Amino acid sequence: MHKLYVKDAKFYKKVAGISIPIAMQGLITSGVNMMDTIMIGKIGETELSAVSLANQFINVFHIFCMGIGMGASVLVARYFGMRDKQSLKKTVAIMLRLCLAMATLFCVATIFLPQQIMKIYTVETPIIEKGAEYLIWSVVSYFLLGLSLTCTIVLRNVGQVRLPLYTSIGAFFVNVGANYVFIFGKLGAPRMEVAGAALGTLIARIFEFSLICGYLFLKDKEIEFRFKDLFAPVGKLWKEYIRISIPVLISDGILALGNNSVAMVVGRLGKSFVAANAVTTVTQQLSSVMIQGFSQAGAIITGYTLGEGDKEKAQEQGYAFLGIGLVFGSIAAGIIMLISNLMINAYNLSPETVEIAKQLMLSISLIVVFQATNSIMTKGVLRGGGDTKMLMIADNIFLWAAALPLGALAGLVLHLPAFWIYFFLKIDQVLKLFWCVIRLRSGKWIKKIKSEKELA
Repeated sequence: MHKLYVKDAKFYKKVAGISIPIAMQGLITSGVNMMDTIMIGKIGETELSAVSLANQFINVFHIFCMGIGMGASVLVARYFGMRDKQSLKKTVAIMLRLCLAMATLFCVATIFLPQQIMKIYTVETPIIEKGAEYLIWSVVSYFLLGLSLTCTIVLRNVGQVRLPLYTSIGAFFVNVGANYVFIFGKLGAPRMEVAGAALGTLIARIFEFSLICGYLFLKDKEIEFRFKDLFAPVGKLWKEYIRISIPVLISDGILALGNNSVAMVVGRLGKSFVAANAVTTVTQQLSSVMIQGFSQAGAIITGYTLGEGDKEKAQEQGYAFLGIGLVFGSIAAGIIMLISNLMINAYNLSPETVEIAKQLMLSISLIVVFQATNSIMTKGVLRGGGDTKMLMIADNIFLWAAALPLGALAGLVLHLPAFWIYFFLKIDQVLKLFWCVIRLRSGKWIKKIKSEKELA
């Protein structure tokens, strides 16, 4: 029986060195989202619901880009462990090409179909109109967000975790300041409300893009990727990228569509449920930022260890990450319970919305234990081992065969209390944890990844 910890102080020091800056960046990002919702919530629940639902579509793009970036990171971490810089640069080139293609696709859809996009999530005309306005102002953000996000993931994989953190701190103040000016019409600026929230985010994205991409293309010495490398031939590495990374993209992409289906269910439960869900989502993000850090640390460290050829050590570290997930998932649940009333009271909500938000907070505090642990395993250890195809299958079976049908049944047919609607919408998180333990024990999650020389 494997232990859920390892007697290796260097391992935990390395985990902390990677995960804490990533977690801090996640905390700041969640803080930006919280300030956005608080500020726009001061205008009204219709505006809050519109921005929340419009961001669901932008989050689809965000998840696709995460899929592209995290898929590439499996190869980047392994090649970095192997000290194969040529394969590393070509992997980054493929990643950026996919990101630009995805941004173009979402940009075109947003320009020509903003109201149709909003109608996916709600049938209420005022929310549709304000959400469409927000989307139109967000068009350019796709390119900035996509490139910043994927480049950040690559930089983390080669040990550069501080720059993204410092950039996020700066972006936080830029976003909050711009939101204050343009949402409420301060310092002589026009009062733009929903459009002001989108403009504030766009300004912050420009700031973020300039620092992250500027550093990777002009200064970074670990990968030495330069703008000209974006157009360089990548040879047979495409095949390895497709084999390992495309299942991550497909998995995260279908998962994004599934999460949007969850949003469609939520959007049809009424304005109060949508507003309550927007509040509780931010709280969940704040409470589980460390989990994001541990997930990426799991993928990076597993990639390094396997790149050095030590499978037994990778297996032991996998169990240690499982233990970390259970501990910090429980801590996240406790934080949600402690801050739930404080968070709810920070918003201008109706009594009905407050009651729904309280039920959702309780449900989230239960789910987050399972979600945190399987996130570290699926997005971290198992993915870092190259087990991307099996993860793609498991992610989507649990979402589409369990969570979505049960959640829709609970909310739209049986009209159960908000606690149970949310629980069933997220029941895939519970089921996946048990599957992760079985997969980890089997050892089949460790896959061989070929370098460019081996493919030649």
